[in-house]
Amino acid sequence: MEEISKQGAGQPRDQTDQEKLLVYDSSVDHKGKVPLRASTGVWKASRFIIAIEFSERLSYFGIATSLILYLSKVIHQDLETAAKNVNYWSGVTTLMPLLGGFIADAYLGRFSTVLVSTIIYLMGLILLTLSWFMPGLKACETDMCIKPRKVHEVAFFLAIYMISVGTGGHKPSLESFGADQFDDDHTEERRQKMTYFNWWNFALCAGVLLGVTVIVYVQDHVNWGASYIILTVVMAVSLVIFVIGRPFYRYRHSTGSPLTPLLQVLVAAIRKRNLPYPSSLAQLFEVPKAEKTKGRFLCHTNKLKFLDKAAVLEDKDNPAEKQSPWKLATVTKVEELKLVLNMIPIWLATLPFGICIAQGTTFFIKQGAILNRKIGNGFELPPASIYAVAAIGMIVSVTIYEKILVPTLRKATGNERGITILQRIGIGMLFSILVMVVAALVEKKRLGVVENDPRKSSLSMSVFWLVPQFLILGIGDGFALVGLQEYFYEQVPDSMRSLGIAFYLSVIGAANFVSSWLITIVGRLTKKDGHGWFGKDLNTSRLDKFYWLLAGISAVNMLFFVFLARRYSYKNVQRVAVADCNIEGDDDAMV
Repeated sequence: MEEISKQGAGQPRDQTDQEKLLVYDSSVDHKGKVPLRASTGVWKASRFIIAIEFSERLSYFGIATSLILYLSKVIHQDLETAAKNVNYWSGVTTLMPLLGGFIADAYLGRFSTVLVSTIIYLMGLILLTLSWFMPGLKACETDMCIKPRKVHEVAFFLAIYMISVGTGGHKPSLESFGADQFDDDHTEERRQKMTYFNWWNFALCAGVLLGVTVIVYVQDHVNWGASYIILTVVMAVSLVIFVIGRPFYRYRHSTGSPLTPLLQVLVAAIRKRNLPYPSSLAQLFEVPKAEKTKGRFLCHTNKLKFLDKAAVLEDKDNPAEKQSPWKLATVTKVEELKLVLNMIPIWLATLPFGICIAQGTTFFIKQGAILNRKIGNGFELPPASIYAVAAIGMIVSVTIYEKILVPTLRKATGNERGITILQRIGIGMLFSILVMVVAALVEKKRLGVVENDPRKSSLSMSVFWLVPQFLILGIGDGFALVGLQEYFYEQVPDSMRSLGIAFYLSVIGAANFVSSWLITIVGRLTKKDGHGWFGKDLNTSRLDKFYWLLAGISAVNMLFFVFLARRYSYKNVQRVAVADCNIEGDDDAMV
């Protein structure tokens, strides 16, 4: 490596050859040296990372999709209480990554955060297993009981919230760590990164598929404890696989709190609020390229212009490099704050989509539990296994998008991605509206069946009536969820990429809480007129009306999202020179 460095000094052609051999994107190998391109990163590293994601999703969905059934059957909670508890747990699980992502970016680094959080996750699975088998923690002293013992409830909820904490560090760090294995400044690797997010979700869906079929089948036909043993063993094996891949990874050191530079820009802009806006962009401060040792330059944009004053050089007698970052910021730092502020409206606009998705693991599963699930010669499909249709839908959606749509759209639009990220998210949001419409129609039919034959209730209606809504749900996820992952990873500042994935997860987390609050509010308002929309069970509820409400909210919100997307400015990276700024921005312009 030293010979390569000496040879490349001061010789442009040798420098190009050097960049083909080494990776200069601020990453290091497991020995702390500049990584060799041929032996580190890309798919040779990502396969280890994707393996542990498969295991985590297997565990999460093996627990999450049947959680409402466990709370109803074992802990004996009513429908509304069980649904709210599932939403609260899902909300915490998907909001915890905000803390985990911050710790990864600011202190531990992504690899260490994944390692520690996976161990916590594994401990939660072990406790979950013990809560079923250990006599002192069992739900009942006998085989049947009307109410579970308090010690079981404590152990059970402690275990699943330990899994929430583990997920909090695991999810944002692992996905961003996988994306870090691709060099943004290398054309081939940059394209491979776009493919990475699609195949990441393919592995994710494979984990979901097995979780809601094999694991749920074991829960339904053996017992819950046997399924927990399987999940614990698989997670332990995947942890070993992740550690084995250590020599192949590219690592990025944490650089302190990524929020501090953003706060510095805000403080500097407020201090200089009375200064006149500069007449020329040349008056805005930026570190000379020759002096910048790491990170990338961002081009100036004309939005949120009041923040530009943070980069105005006020004290011209004092060298800019020696001035406090609380008084003077670079154009790149100003643009990074703009990126984060521009994300807030997009984040808010995707919440209704998250609320629709939340119904897939609560009310949709509960509907499946009371329909006719018999297949063939007496085989009965576990209620949560119907969610496999959504996983299949997402796998098909991602595969078609990656193999057919992207190459075709790339030729048609000239965009490296085929379509822009927000367009992809928008298509997924349209599918979420359709999901709610179909779900409302199916539930209305089910209630009609119950009314016509109260004795058989819903058992005369096949569970396969739910297939269309789950299939559409999965197809929509293939567009929106993958798009959200790409958006929040790519559009945050480079130093905040773990937090970026956490922002994506927080959409789903916050949506789960909003869904719970919406259920509570709607339940109280509709009870004033007598019979509320949420009864003790599904047959005394009016979920069809609730689904129509969500479809209406999502349709109105879609207009808001389109308004934002058409005016959105994507991250604009300087790759060669300042003159490239205008060219770079055109590729990601929103149509």
